[in-house]
Amino acid sequence: MKIGILETGHLSDTLRAKYGRYPAFFERLVGPHLPEAEFFTVAVVDGEVADSPVEADGWIITGSRSGAYENEPWIPPLEAFLRACLAAHVPVVGICFGHQIVAQAMGGKVENSDKGWGVGLLDYQVSTRPNWLEDMDTGFTIPAIHQDQVVEAPKGAQVFVESEFCPIAGLVYGDPDAPDAFSIQPHPEMSAEFVADIAEERLQHIIPAKTMRPALETLSKPGDQAAWGKSIASFFRQATAAR
Repeated sequence: MKIGILETGHLSDTLRAKYGRYPAFFERLVGPHLPEAEFFTVAVVDGEVADSPVEADGWIITGSRSGAYENEPWIPPLEAFLRACLAAHVPVVGICFGHQIVAQAMGGKVENSDKGWGVGLLDYQVSTRPNWLEDMDTGFTIPAIHQDQVVEAPKGAQVFVESEFCPIAGLVYGDPDAPDAFSIQPHPEMSAEFVADIAEERLQHIIPAKTMRPALETLSKPGDQAAWGKSIASFFRQATAAR
């Protein structure tokens, strides 16, 4: 099984030296639960373009500092590629920016939310439980770092994860038990340690202290990142077996 990772953002040199590039986060998250997978990266943020949706058995879209609605030259080709993936029923997983760009590509709306920043280990509710969702019956807790939100879901997409702060926190495209794609706003690939490090390096300079201080206090909570690693692996395994 080949899984392509669409890299849409960069870390600082300091964070990259400690944690690797964004695709490495997803290899660490999903790889232990999908040992048959071979991962490769397409750095779309640097202008690289995937040859075809069927170049991989499935695709993951990373997070990014960019907004889905920004005038970046690599965003329209990425949207076109994602539409082609869904049309060809090649499974796609979108995380944070990935969640937003799939929604926008398929006709939804993304905007900079007037609710401000969602940051820290946050709680989410599962409103519809697909059969590939492992070890999460009614909810989960994982890191989030975002101000942009999907505010209108595209036609044909169904909300399956939500929170009071982010009502459209997860979308499935098609039958929830056998979707062409799913996406979530928070970051299952991030550890609490990484969130603390990026907060110290960058976030505390852009997020108000009244938001940042309690967010850092949440990092001692247990998170469900491993369960999401299992769920993403289960999604890809089921989707590829059905093709």
